[in-house]
Amino acid sequence: MNDDQTMQLVIVRHGESEWNKLNLFTGWTDVDLTDTGREEAHAGGKALKEAGYDFDVCYTSLLKRAIHTLNCVLDELDRNWLPVTKAWQLNERHYGALQGLNKADAAAEHGEDQVKIWRRSFDVQPPALEPGDERDPHVQEMFRDVPKEDLPYTECLKDTIARAWPYFEQEIKPQMEAGKRVLIAAHGNSLRALVMQFEKLTPEEILEVNIPTGVPCAYTFDKDWNVVDKHYIGDPATIEAKINAVANQGKVKK
Repeated sequence: MNDDQTMQLVIVRHGESEWNKLNLFTGWTDVDLTDTGREEAHAGGKALKEAGYDFDVCYTSLLKRAIHTLNCVLDELDRNWLPVTKAWQLNERHYGALQGLNKADAAAEHGEDQVKIWRRSFDVQPPALEPGDERDPHVQEMFRDVPKEDLPYTECLKDTIARAWPYFEQEIKPQMEAGKRVLIAAHGNSLRALVMQFEKLTPEEILEVNIPTGVPCAYTFDKDWNVVDKHYIGDPATIEAKINAVANQGKVKK
């Protein structure tokens, strides 16, 4: 898939999680995949195998729903031996005090428009956690090695980009420039942070981008980091249905 003139990257958003299923704001809460989520991830891995993809290095977040998605994909590719780097910078956006709330309930309480702003505005943060809240990453074991000043109490997409994109530039870009084929399994917003930069999208444009769950998306870049090809790998009708499902999550249940 790679030649000397191009670089290959595949991104995949984790499959359905326990809290996606319950329509809860998840953020940095470490919930696992549902059986459906695992099936989605395995299907993504099968699609990559059928399309002839192979990889040299993998990246994921510290959250098990992304890690387990990657594991399912690597199982299908018979590539469990590949090196995997887990980085908090690839975590989902931190939803602050909304974490654990039902999206439709939040829409009923605060109004659909406000929830859409929290979910989809570029630079409006949701309400922040109080320091010491059990949801506060500063008090969670998972983040004990992360500098305290880097950990958020809430984030907007702009904040997520401010950690995910520099990580990509510092850690992942050099690997790709060295000819490595890279696979990233992460989250809707951390992947959106990368997609915005790859495709040179405006803040308005990135808000309309819906990344489907468990469906690998392959990018090919030229040596100047222009996108020369982007396509989802798998059944087109399934992919379209998934993209539409993601777009409709924040609506009040009729």
